[in-house]
Amino acid sequence: MDQILANIKIQVNTKLFVKDPETSALGKKIIEESIILIDSIGFEDFTFKKLGEKIGSNESSIYRYFESKHKMLLYLSSWYWGWIEYKLAFATINIDNPMERLKKGIVVVTEKIEDDASTLHVNEAILNKIIIQEFTKTLLTKEVDEENKEGFFLVYKRVINRILEMILEVNPNYEFAKSLSSSIVEGALHQHFLKDHLKTITNCSESISPTDFYINLVENLLKK
Repeated sequence: MDQILANIKIQVNTKLFVKDPETSALGKKIIEESIILIDSIGFEDFTFKKLGEKIGSNESSIYRYFESKHKMLLYLSSWYWGWIEYKLAFATINIDNPMERLKKGIVVVTEKIEDDASTLHVNEAILNKIIIQEFTKTLLTKEVDEENKEGFFLVYKRVINRILEMILEVNPNYEFAKSLSSSIVEGALHQHFLKDHLKTITNCSESISPTDFYINLVENLLKK
């Protein structure tokens, strides 16, 4: 699957960038180093000036790719969910049993992410840490409704809808399928966060993963 993913270009909404960073060495360097820097200092302290210093380029050169750090975070989030969507499609395509397909889908969207060596300028393991820490900042803004209309969250919603379809294949009569699907995808990020930072309010630990929790949840919820 890694070889297949290596030959696929993750599609990101063109309104999220001024110039596609995938089209140049500098653009890819901006993406690579922004992921490392955001993970290191956090999104609040991240600036294009600091990124420019890190990559040895003018701050203005970064603005030729992204108009703001918010748009950059939206870009990184969209790229991440696009990557997850491809992994989800390939991982479940040949599984006939609906429950086994759903469980495999849950593994993809909830597991701890390892770096995919086929994407040299994107460290998915570090990007996953950023999504766990910062993804809600793309949603919890005054502009969320307008940005939703622009399609900035389309890939994220497609991932949720793929899980939704799997849930309905297991139990088409389950009336809260949309809420369950979005809770699995979004809730897994929160459980990873709690496991790392607020350990006393989650059962997830080094021995119990968010994947274990959500598979147990659907097995019990979706019994016919």
